[in-house]
Amino acid sequence: MNDVLDHRPGVSQDHAGPGGDALSTSRPKYVGQPVQRLEDPRLLTGAGRYVGDIKLDRMVHAAFLRSDQSHARIVSINADAAKGIPGVLGVFTAADFSEIAPVVATSIMANYHATANPALAIDKVRYVGEPVAVVVAKSRYVAEDAMALIEIEYEQLEVVIDPEAAAASQTALLHPEFGTNVILERLFKTGEAEEMLAAAPLTVKGRFRFHRKSPLSMENRSYLADYDRGRDVVTLYSSTQIPGIIRDLLSTLLAMPGKVRVVAPDVGGGFGGKGSLYQEEIIVSALARKLGRPVKYVSDRMEDLASTSQGFDELVTAELGFDETGRFLALNAEVLGDIGAYSIFPWTAALEPVQVVSFLPGAYKIPHYRGRVRGVATSKAPTGPYRGVGRPTSVFVLERLVDMAAKKLGMDPKTIRARNLVRPDEFPHRIGSGIIWERSGFTECLDKACEVVGYEALREKQQEARKAGRWMGIGIASYAELTGIGSRISVAPGMPINTGNESATVRIDSTGAVTAIFGVASHGQSLETTLAQIVAEELGVRPQDVEIVHGDSAATAHGTGTYASRSAVIGGGAAILTTRVLRDKVKHVASHLLEASVEDIETGDGRIFVRGTDHQISFAELARAVYSDMKTLPLDKREKLEASESFDPYLGTTTTATHVAVVEVDPETYAVKLQRFVVAEDCGRMINPLVVDGQVHGGVAQGIGAVLLEELVYDGQGQLLTASLVDYMAPTAVEVPDIEVAHLETVNPDNPGGFRGMGEGGTIGAPAAIANAIADALSHLDVEISELPVTPERLFRLIGAATQNSSKEN
Repeated sequence: MNDVLDHRPGVSQDHAGPGGDALSTSRPKYVGQPVQRLEDPRLLTGAGRYVGDIKLDRMVHAAFLRSDQSHARIVSINADAAKGIPGVLGVFTAADFSEIAPVVATSIMANYHATANPALAIDKVRYVGEPVAVVVAKSRYVAEDAMALIEIEYEQLEVVIDPEAAAASQTALLHPEFGTNVILERLFKTGEAEEMLAAAPLTVKGRFRFHRKSPLSMENRSYLADYDRGRDVVTLYSSTQIPGIIRDLLSTLLAMPGKVRVVAPDVGGGFGGKGSLYQEEIIVSALARKLGRPVKYVSDRMEDLASTSQGFDELVTAELGFDETGRFLALNAEVLGDIGAYSIFPWTAALEPVQVVSFLPGAYKIPHYRGRVRGVATSKAPTGPYRGVGRPTSVFVLERLVDMAAKKLGMDPKTIRARNLVRPDEFPHRIGSGIIWERSGFTECLDKACEVVGYEALREKQQEARKAGRWMGIGIASYAELTGIGSRISVAPGMPINTGNESATVRIDSTGAVTAIFGVASHGQSLETTLAQIVAEELGVRPQDVEIVHGDSAATAHGTGTYASRSAVIGGGAAILTTRVLRDKVKHVASHLLEASVEDIETGDGRIFVRGTDHQISFAELARAVYSDMKTLPLDKREKLEASESFDPYLGTTTTATHVAVVEVDPETYAVKLQRFVVAEDCGRMINPLVVDGQVHGGVAQGIGAVLLEELVYDGQGQLLTASLVDYMAPTAVEVPDIEVAHLETVNPDNPGGFRGMGEGGTIGAPAAIANAIADALSHLDVEISELPVTPERLFRLIGAATQNSSKEN
């Protein structure tokens, strides 16, 4: 398989072979090229190794008994019958793990209450799906049968489901020790938003709801713990995004410092849902040590929907003020985030709702801003990181207000955006929450997306469609996001970890093979390819000759994992810095072997050579001289062919995009058909355009699910009604159109490679663009979209209400 597609531009092709003419003075350029994914031969042929594929000698299986009550006191647990089933090794409750302290996601943020999250429920349960007991048996089938015999007596407590009612309640408290269900509160304020809105010539306001979603990875959460009694070491194989973070906390919880290893093998998607610590990881690790046998747990889909951290669930009331020319003056917002029963580790309950408020001013110039957020505990599964984290909601709210403002002015939606987006000469730009946008293509993306979609022609086509009775709509969404967040931003919320830096180690072994080790953990990002491209270009070898090691906490001293669009920015930055140090070592050694000055030594295509000559050696020959041939090199030239460096971008990088959606709504069924979708994105210097396009396509598909299909529905008693894929609707190839992607590459000067993060952007912009397109299609009915997902049933109610109001007015 070729390492780079044949049509790649700019890749050096003139390296002479042994005995040829003078060698080229430049290394091949792999960064920016559509290198075929190095993971594909393994993953596409079924040779991947997931947790579910791993089988160890004497392995036993765990099944978790979960609460069927949303808020209740545990009166008693009777497991006698379950323990008598042949093949059952034991039934365990919280009392059997009293030495393991509850997990607390701390923060120094004012007005924040850190909940104590027990590994198994202690005294009471707070949501349907919370683990109460665990059965260990020789097979999962036996464990499930035994679990069905466990009897739990509950005393029901007042249910806490509606976030507004929960915020106001002083009696129905999930965590009585706090005296309130409001777990967090924070206010951002710049200028005098309320006063400016009162004086603004024009305003628009709305009450918006972004309902709960599931990350819905193809691979459910899976864990296998193995205990080495001789070494007193626990190895946890986990389908996690954050092996380093899990290792650090498990070492504390199990009182085993330096004795816990966490390995993330191949992982079948994460989308944020595998980016937190879960009770099952703690319990299977403790059980392996307790029983002296490997213990495996693989969640089924119903468990995953009920207990994996869920996304979004915000209620936002917002008002935007502007003048007669369409210039924005002020924005005021109240955000109520339903955070579920617990504050999740390590991100805290603040992660999702606070980011809604932080990013609400978006890519626009809004001089006056006030945003208050409250996070409320309810009897639902905890919320946590989900692809986009807060920004899908904030962009949906702001972009809806922008379109509402344009409608009120009779102005084109593109024109009002162009008038208010931060322009190239206005960077750096500080928004009302304090976030600083660095130079990125805000206006350029808007222009490019509209150019690709043929915006003016589409508007003409829309008029023709309306004359024919067709409900066609065009929606735009422009946004900015902070990616590859550095330590300055990372530690600001006071979380128990610093996620703002990453380390890398690159070494050449005695055979000349190159290995690069990272703390990141790929779960679909193609990191084995992109990181290999970076190392290969910097060192002068081919991508397929670089072995990437990731997802193993024992391989590196520090590394927190893959999330928040950080791996290319921070991991890639660390890769460049580290490989440059190693290349200098290589050149230092080679200068002696080739009898030339260091300045004249160059590398490329797996060889080291003297610039302008045919003198060369291979990396294998260099390694042999360093490690084996004691006569070739003097002591001062015997470099260790290894380097380790870290990278911290301090603040982070600014990424931007504009999405344009074209939809048609069926006037009879209210079904929404997505006809076209265009993305123009500026993610800095692209490492691999194929990978970038794949990330955009996947993100947009997830955004389509969020705006049209997906919703986790709880009834008034806290029972999850969408507990299987029969009821929880996810997008398929039928709902996802061809996605047209255009790229701008504003190089980030603060990153060694010029990279910006981009893994979440598709999910951030798509819901707002499609919602605006639907509202545009229904503009003649005076219907506004304020609640996601936009299902036919919701459209039926909205159109019915609008028609009724129109009749009353007439």
